[in-house]
Parts: sequence; C-alpha cells; structure tokens
Amino acid sequence: MDLRKDGFIIKNTNGEVVFRLAFQSGTLDLESCSKEGEILTCTRSDRGKLNFFIQTVKPKDTVMCYRVRWEEFVADTVVEHTMFWEDAHWYGGCEMSVQHWPIRLPGYQEPMPFVTSDVYSFRGSFGGILERYWLSSKAAAIKINDSVPFHLGFNASERSLFFQARYKDSPYKPPLGQQPFPELSYRVCVGSDVTSIHKYMVRRYFNKPSKIPAENAFRYPIWSTWALYKNDIDQDKLLRFAEKIKKYRFNCSHIEIDDTYTQTYGDFDFDPVKFPNVTEMFKTLKKEGFKVTLWTHPFINYNSSNFGVGIERQLFIKEPTGKLPAMVKWWNGIGAILDFTNPTAREWFQSHLKQLRSKYGIASFKFDAGEVSYLPKQFSSFRPLSDPSIWSRRYTEMAIPFYELAEVRVGYQSQNISCFFRIIDRDSVWGYELGLKSLIPTVLTISMLGYPFIKTEMIGGNFFPNKTEGAVEIPDQELYIRWLELSAFMPSMQFSIPPWLYDKEVIEIAQKFTELHESLVAPLLLELAGEVTDTGDPIIRPIWWISPRDE
Repeated sequence: MDLRKDGFIIKNTNGEVVFRLAFQSGTLDLESCSKEGEILTCTRSDRGKLNFFIQTVKPKDTVMCYRVRWEEFVADTVVEHTMFWEDAHWYGGCEMSVQHWPIRLPGYQEPMPFVTSDVYSFRGSFGGILERYWLSSKAAAIKINDSVPFHLGFNASERSLFFQARYKDSPYKPPLGQQPFPELSYRVCVGSDVTSIHKYMVRRYFNKPSKIPAENAFRYPIWSTWALYKNDIDQDKLLRFAEKIKKYRFNCSHIEIDDTYTQTYGDFDFDPVKFPNVTEMFKTLKKEGFKVTLWTHPFINYNSSNFGVGIERQLFIKEPTGKLPAMVKWWNGIGAILDFTNPTAREWFQSHLKQLRSKYGIASFKFDAGEVSYLPKQFSSFRPLSDPSIWSRRYTEMAIPFYELAEVRVGYQSQNISCFFRIIDRDSVWGYELGLKSLIPTVLTISMLGYPFIKTEMIGGNFFPNKTEGAVEIPDQELYIRWLELSAFMPSMQFSIPPWLYDKEVIEIAQKFTELHESLVAPLLLELAGEVTDTGDPIIRPIWWISPRDE
C-alpha cells in the first residue's frame, strides 16, 4: 500500500495498481503518523484531531488485507472517501431498478442511506437485497464495516463510488450512550484472481445457509395467482386455475395464493365471501397434488381487527416519542407496521402463520415487503436500531420455521436463512429497467452477495397494461417465450400468466422447458445446492468463475 495525505493506492504482486481511494473529507497530517508493527496510526488531519489507522493483515499466502478506519471527534460531521474504478469491472452492492453486469453507474448520485428499499416503487433507491461489499475483476474487494452509518453515492463520469459515514440527516443512530462521531471503517483485500478473492471474502464475512429448501422448489414450477388475477382472486378462480394446470399437463406442484384473500390487510384468515368453503377447497387442491403457499406482509391496516390488538399489546413500530404507533402508507393503504425487534411481536406474527398452517395444511408463505423504505423516516423500536436495515433482517427471520417453500424479497446479512430470496417484481418489458434484460444481471449480483437460492419472479413479468407498451391483455408473446426459456435455467420457475392464454405453440414450448428444467437443470441445481452449506459458493455463477484471468 502507498499511503498519501489525500488517499492511498494498492498494488498487486505484479506491481499493477488494483485499488485507488481518495480522502474527500480532509487530508492526513503525515507528520502525526507513526507505525508499530503492522499498524500505522495518524492522529491529525487538516480539520483537527482524528483516529486513523491502517492495519496490514495477511490471512493466507495469496491474500493481503488492509483494515482502514477514519473516525472524527466532532459530532455530526461527515467522513467521505471516494473509490475509483480505474479500468476494472466491478460487481456487488445491491439490487437496483436498472441492473447491469458488471455494474454500470447511472449518472451522478449524492451519497444517500444504503438501506433496503422497494426499487419497484422507488426507482432511484438501493434495492431490497443489499450488502456492503464490492468486488473487482482485478482481484480487489472491499467490505464496509457493519458499525458504519453508511451512505453510498456515485459519479459515472469519474467511474467512482462515494463511501460516506454520517449521522446528521440520516436514518442511522449512534449506539446508545455514544456521541454521533462518524466513523468510516472497511477492509480492502487483494488476491491472485477474482474467483479466489471472492471465495475468501464470502467465507470471511458472510454466513452460509445451514439447510437447503425443498427439492420440489427447485424441480417444479410455482403457479402464482398474482399477475393473472391481481387482487381479484376467489375460490372459484383458484380452483379453475388448478384445473387448467392439470388439463394442460403441467406439474401440479405448488400454488401460491397472493393478494387479496383476506377481508382486510392485517387479518390472518380467508374472506368468507370470496372463499366460502376454505376447508373443502384445500381438500380438493391436496387431492390434486398441490402444495399451497400464502402471501403475507408486515402491515396491519387501521381497519383490521388486529390493529387494536397490536396497539394494546404494543406490537408496532412507534413514533419517535415511543407512545403512539407510527402510521405508514404502503401500496394497499394505511396502517401500522410490526416491530420485529420485539419478541412479543415476532411470536404473535409467527403464531398466526403457524395457526394457518395447522388449520388448512398451508405449506409455507411468501413474505412480501420488509424494506426500510416502508418505515417512517423517524421512528422508535423495542430494541433501538443503529442501522434500520436490521429491521429487514429481523423480518426475514420470520421465514425460518417455513424455510422449505418460503420466499422473502429482502436480504441484509441474511445469508444464513435457508429459503428462496426473490428479486423484486418485473414489468413485462424487454429492457434493463425491471425488464427481461435485467434478470441475469440481477441474479448474478444477488449470487455474489451470498444468496444462492434465488427466485426470478413470474415468467413474462408482472403485467400491468399501462406499463407494457402496445399490450392489450397479456404480455407480448415473444417476450413471454424468451422469459420462459431463460427461467428454465434458473433455480426456480414461476408462472402466473399461464401458457394457455397464448396458442398451442406456446403451450408446447412451456411443456418442453418445464420438462427440461425438471430433468436436466434441477439435478445440477440440487447438486450445487448441496455444496452451498459447506462452501457458500453461488449456484448461478459468472463465466469468470471457471476462467478468472480471461478478459
């Protein structure tokens, strides 16, 4: 490492610069620096006193790491460093609404909180699956420490990322009893090639799943009611949907009942008007061989009977005063949101899900939402949160008892949760903005963040006519076929717009590729999935995985 007053560079064993970083919030007073062993410390910058150190660590022969820490002693100031991409390709970070592989920066962005967000509704934000980790084709990697109040920005013209630590005007809070002194700390590691350094970083910094989801989740398609019926699902439509799956000779594997099967959002039972004979309905589905999963979410709307229960038992995220529940707006109305840092709220929520499972034989659940973007900007929780994305992690933990067929759509330090992580909803379009072209970049990105079990959303996309140019009733046929063919090579296939809404050719293509997935792809997926618990290696891998030095 070559340290200068305004930043540092790191070279590999061949003398090539593989990492360059600039200090933006001050320059070091090099005369205040001293070195003892492998630790270099500095006590002053041009702004005053600070705590700065770099520690060199060589954890193995082929890896060299540098622990870096810059801590200010003035409250509510900002620490910012800029990492330059040089001529390398970079990977990692997060799910985004416009996704490329490798990362392609979309213009200029001032640093903003690096917290989980719904990028379908908030297109300029960072996604629901994210980690403070980036990896370069030059075998350099950086991991930002969990303790940092981390904000991320970027500049496409400079090919740079802004790493910023701050508490002011931020959702982050200093730990209880501590001053809001910003600290930017991270570890930069350099290896012999991109694959080996990634393997080292994953094993060092990410947890691994302890189990794998049910084999049938890899082998057979999921049939969701969402894109086809949206909110207009009922018992008759569900049973007709199941009948047609069987009629057109598809596997009767797994039906997912999505929004809206309850009377109000926050209830935990079926609407008796839309579903007049639930017990008989489940008997029919079970007889035909279907497992059934249900949509669920963390919201309790104000018109649900459980809203009063939540207030009485203090189950909700609260306003900053801690006295009243914080009301939030989400895509299905206004309500409170469960506080998953509260053991009572966790137990209450899971008990209702377990009751549904025992009452009707529900196989598992689709855990929707869970992003910080649905929390109030200021709030209080049962256990204080320095990083609000920990709330997202606590929500994903609700899936653990149902892991075999469960799916979640948020991930933050959640790699040990052994269920499927689904990418955010896709529009029925071709492009890189939540369209077909974004699927492979998104899956590869999430894989690099340590999430091997990935669900690629519904074949053909969500299909909202006003978002699909020229569409009348269903997604474009060519788009649907290409989406279907790609999905056959992913860890999981999911239908909602069914093939029989097109013509005989599409039905035959769908039959061919579901059979291909079952007979050829699934066995390989399951073999790789079996290795995940030992290695943490991804199931869906980039080409450089087998040829890391090939440009």
